[in-house]
Amino acid sequence: MRENLLADMKPHLLYHKLPQDTSAVTCQTSKSPQFYKWALLITGIVVLLLLILLTQLLLLPLLLVPVDYHNNALLFQTESCSDSCRAVLVESIPQGLSFNSSMPSPAIADVWTNMIVEAKHSLDIASFYWTMTNEDTNTSEPTAQTGEQILQELIKLPKTGVSVRIAVDSSQSFKSQKDLQALKDGGVLVREVNMLKLTKGVLHTKFWVVDKTHLFIGSANMDWRSLTQVKELGLAMYNCSCLAQDLEKIFEMYWFLGQPDAVIPHHWPSNYSTAYNQDTPLSILVNGTSSRIYLSSAPPALCPDGRTQDLQAILSIIEDAEEFVYIAVMNFLPVMEFSHHKRYWSDIDSQLRRIAYERKIKVRLLISCWPHSEPVMFTFLRSLAAINDHKSKLDIEVVNICPQPIY
Repeated sequence: MRENLLADMKPHLLYHKLPQDTSAVTCQTSKSPQFYKWALLITGIVVLLLLILLTQLLLLPLLLVPVDYHNNALLFQTESCSDSCRAVLVESIPQGLSFNSSMPSPAIADVWTNMIVEAKHSLDIASFYWTMTNEDTNTSEPTAQTGEQILQELIKLPKTGVSVRIAVDSSQSFKSQKDLQALKDGGVLVREVNMLKLTKGVLHTKFWVVDKTHLFIGSANMDWRSLTQVKELGLAMYNCSCLAQDLEKIFEMYWFLGQPDAVIPHHWPSNYSTAYNQDTPLSILVNGTSSRIYLSSAPPALCPDGRTQDLQAILSIIEDAEEFVYIAVMNFLPVMEFSHHKRYWSDIDSQLRRIAYERKIKVRLLISCWPHSEPVMFTFLRSLAAINDHKSKLDIEVVNICPQPIY
């Protein structure tokens, strides 16, 4: 019986025996640590590659765009601004013109002269061209003396320790170079921006930034005639560092593009970005009044992150009108006049018609009339003026300053 019991137990004992050949188990056990080592190694390599790619995405724009900052620290805006700015409308009235105004504005020439005197550290000027003397224009006008004096003051400024930089459109190369050469000889830094090559356009900006604190923006060119022979308008702002530093970013953009073989970056580095725009304007005191203000720019390729485009800003201002829109410009043409194939471009024209019709906003246009004015401009202006209808409460008037009436 004992033997039968042992016989019955034998299969169970054999079932629990280890295999005779344990090599398969040994091999499988030895592979596990090696497998995990390879997995960790591959994971580490992938993570490293991702970190390298992320670093390149963040730093590559800065490496490709060697920014030449005049004062790098001043390119970064503060989140708050405690400036109490003073704003002054300034203008040029042609000498000999009797202009009846109950509120005379300071002359642009006087403002420029005062800014030169007040400059302690830096003066940056963005300009279209320079013809500040009679010699530049082959004239002998006594009124050119105003421009010639300002030019001489600018030439002497670097000798007082003030850094002076000028960004000018490269089309200046087709004009007299004597002003710019005299400025260079006096220690002024000058860069010509080939905007035609970069954007198919021109650098038409006119502004001054003084000590990153004061600024001037206006229609006046660096031309003696803009000071004494042409009606010009501008805005001077004093003790307004937040806005001046934002304008300085636009100048730095021109300054960078004035380098040899410069190209417009696909994406401007964050140093050129702005926090102030149509949606989030700068809140600041201007002449003691709480105000909201921002700077726009054009063309779109020269609008880094945050910068509102000029067209968007203009359309927004028109849209915000509650009673009237007054416009004074040299030309008013709803076409792309300087494109290779002229195209109809009605954004502003259509906006004026729409607000006049839909919201009964009063529209007034004061347009210059020059011998070189495009004849088709007057056709478009007649079309706009024809909308004026008292019965329909459509109030649009157009006035041209011309020797002869055009309609």
